[in-house]
Amino acid sequence: MSPLLMSLIAFTCIFGGTFIGIFIRYRLPDRHLSGDTRDIVRQGTGLIGTLASLVLGLLIASANEKFETEGAQVKQLTANIVLLDGTLTLYGPQTAGIRTQLRREISVLADRIWSENGSSSGKTLTFQATDLGMSLYDEVLKLSPGTDAQRFLQARAMDAITEVGKTRLLLFTSAGRSIPVPFLVVLVGWLTLIFACISLFAESQARTIAVLCIFSFSASAAIFLILELSQPFTGIMMISDQPLRHALPAFNL
Repeated sequence: MSPLLMSLIAFTCIFGGTFIGIFIRYRLPDRHLSGDTRDIVRQGTGLIGTLASLVLGLLIASANEKFETEGAQVKQLTANIVLLDGTLTLYGPQTAGIRTQLRREISVLADRIWSENGSSSGKTLTFQATDLGMSLYDEVLKLSPGTDAQRFLQARAMDAITEVGKTRLLLFTSAGRSIPVPFLVVLVGWLTLIFACISLFAESQARTIAVLCIFSFSASAAIFLILELSQPFTGIMMISDQPLRHALPAFNL
């Protein structure tokens, strides 16, 4: 389910709490809506509001951490690929074929990463290694360095390929949603109850309903932001794949 659809459902539930409160208000005698009852409801609403604020802050922090972490991993992956190409360039013209293969496999690698991490089906995907991490490693290993400098550069190139593989594995293992659905369900339930309690003791005027509608939209917008941040490889706030795809020039011997 897309973040937009889930946030619309949340808005419907939260704003629906307004009409639940209005409905109850017209069904209860006035003596049940004054005095101690009003104070108890206000205190309970304050408690639930505090809990909702804590959960909302926790979810935002968790989603933002996931977004920043995976964004940093993509940057690290890009940097290691650029480093690998530079190391192969310094090695000499013997690596021309390897560098050509490296450029060819970058697009395949980007497609696979965004496909694995952008899947919203909830199914566990099987990890598939690309040529960037398998045959490329073998090709570098087959090089026959003739000087100490070339031996050093060969070792650094193999280290860079290893780092690329590690980063991609980290991205694969972190694929999926980071926001537990029960958290969202409880949060939406609390917000719905809060809006029901507010409208229970408010005057049933068009202005009041309009204000509560705006507040409901604001709350659902926060939920939308959480869901978008928790899916860094899809949606409106998706991490761009262009820096990775264009990390290397077309060819530069």
